[in-house]
Amino acid sequence: MQLEIRNYYEVLLMEMLRDEGLMEELPEEYLSDLCCVTLNQLPVRYIRHLVDTYFFENYQELKQMKTEISEALERSRQFLKANLQKRLKEEAELAAEQQQ
Repeated sequence: MQLEIRNYYEVLLMEMLRDEGLMEELPEEYLSDLCCVTLNQLPVRYIRHLVDTYFFENYQELKQMKTEISEALERSRQFLKANLQKRLKEEAELAAEQQQ
């Protein structure tokens, strides 16, 4: 038996990334990391039927969730950028050591 449940934050995040054109623009590997790091900062809200969620959803609650996602997304971008810079620095230092 397969249950039809989803994390609503994941649905909203994917919608935001699609709306911004990032799903086509960003490399798949980076996009996967970005989504994981972002979703790990957010609470989980499971839903069964997306259409029901749209119908019963409070506008203020949806607005708050989108704000939370935007803020988590920005923190994730900064984290991944810093992590990349750190890795590049370490690789450059290792290459310099090997040349000596």
